[in-house]
Amino acid sequence: MTSALAFVVLAAPLAFGLVALAAARAPGPKPGLATRLGTFAAGFGVAVAVVASAVTALHGSVESPTLGWDGLGLSVRLDALSLTMLTMISLLAVVIFRFSCTYLDGDSRHGVFLGWLAATIASVEVLVVAGNLALLVLAWVTTSLALHRLLVFYRDRPRAVTAARKKFIAARVGDVFLVVAAALLYHRFGTGDLEQIFTGAQAAIQPGWAFGAVEVAALCLVVAAMLKSAQFPTHGWLVEVMETPTPVSALLHAGILNAGPFLAIRMAYVIDGSRPGTTLLIVGGGFTAVFASVVLLTQPSVKVALGYSSAAHMGFMLMICGMGFYPAALLHLVAHSFYKAHAFLSSGSVIDEARAAKVALPRRLGSPLRIAGSALIALVLYLPLALLWRIDFDGHPIVIAIGGILVMGTTQLVAPALDSAGRFIGTVRAAGLALAVTLSFFTLEAGAHHLLANAVPEGVSRDVIQVALIMVILVSFATVVGLQILEPTRPKSARRRALAVHFRNGLYANALFDRVVGALRRPTLQTEPTA
Repeated sequence: MTSALAFVVLAAPLAFGLVALAAARAPGPKPGLATRLGTFAAGFGVAVAVVASAVTALHGSVESPTLGWDGLGLSVRLDALSLTMLTMISLLAVVIFRFSCTYLDGDSRHGVFLGWLAATIASVEVLVVAGNLALLVLAWVTTSLALHRLLVFYRDRPRAVTAARKKFIAARVGDVFLVVAAALLYHRFGTGDLEQIFTGAQAAIQPGWAFGAVEVAALCLVVAAMLKSAQFPTHGWLVEVMETPTPVSALLHAGILNAGPFLAIRMAYVIDGSRPGTTLLIVGGGFTAVFASVVLLTQPSVKVALGYSSAAHMGFMLMICGMGFYPAALLHLVAHSFYKAHAFLSSGSVIDEARAAKVALPRRLGSPLRIAGSALIALVLYLPLALLWRIDFDGHPIVIAIGGILVMGTTQLVAPALDSAGRFIGTVRAAGLALAVTLSFFTLEAGAHHLLANAVPEGVSRDVIQVALIMVILVSFATVVGLQILEPTRPKSARRRALAVHFRNGLYANALFDRVVGALRRPTLQTEPTA
């Protein structure tokens, strides 16, 4: 009985489907019914997510029967992962849809926009609760196609159309890889049911660098996830879609980009035991995280910097998945989503906020000794809490790497205060903030680990090649962090200004991708006929 009731969760996307139909009947500047229905659907989605979470908390993970043919069809999977994602998306939908109702008020195609926005949200909600390969693939593709209509909402803007074309090409290639992965898994296990696939995959995956059907499927899943999340070298479209309406940017960066890490976490039982798949996640995600983090520091545009920031965060999450820390990846995913939604929806106020927050910062000293002291303070704050949480470092280099990344982050909080001519109280406050961040990480990560205990594998040990790659990435992170801390203290020079120009252009990787996909051709613009 409980498994059949799992279908009730589909009421949330169905409500947004009704919004899309209502908007289609009133595509103009006064979509009153669509606005009211959308506001209701957003709140209704939150209520559905809360009730479904309560049912799952009482009865454990729930999977509905499959309505379809030969193991493929409509099936819903309710577990900690799907409900965390559904709750997050529902909350974002409340804010973004309400923002869209006023942001585009008076636009001649307001109804059209709300309709495609509702269709996109509905597709994402179906994606995260899908319990069958067929529904997962269908929702994945539908989400991308609905988003495309939002990206080309202003069809008279050449840059928006060009960026949407690039995204469309990358997305279709990703779709092919996902379909191939689904076909291989269906052929290998004879079903599209995710639970049966997860159970069978754990026994079927071969040790080492094997390339059997499951291992190839895992590799295809990884490629699909990376293409969805704008990983290098296909990242360019993400920083070029800023001419779309602000709500689209918020939905894209806070919601749809996360489909890549979500796929990696959802299919963790297939991916985690595959050495080729996890290695690609580590290398591809790690490189994108480092590359995008450096490039974003040179961007004069707030929205472009946010775009590179999203690519870096997606790369970091995928890298963490490759390392086997799926709860930490989900924690990062949720935090990043809410942060990025707020960042984009408030981006129009950034200048006013900067003017209102004029604070004279103390002069930086550029002392290597003080910067090293900042790292030492961050380490001293980390180690006692790690011991309190009984973190086992013995023979676990990946755990050490995760700790190193956290220490680097908190060093960036302490260094500007300690390495300055300001008062000592500033350093104390910065150290207190670093302690709060470290404590929050351990607490929230422990909660996420407990929450996902039955939804993801514990994570197998990585081989020596993967550990070596992780250490290379860790050193790269440390170099970038060090340069970022020292940057304000270094004198300007012609050579550094020239280097900044190259990084501002992303080392021209995006230009090469433009040439490959033909994005340099001027698109044929379409305009809506006037009534």
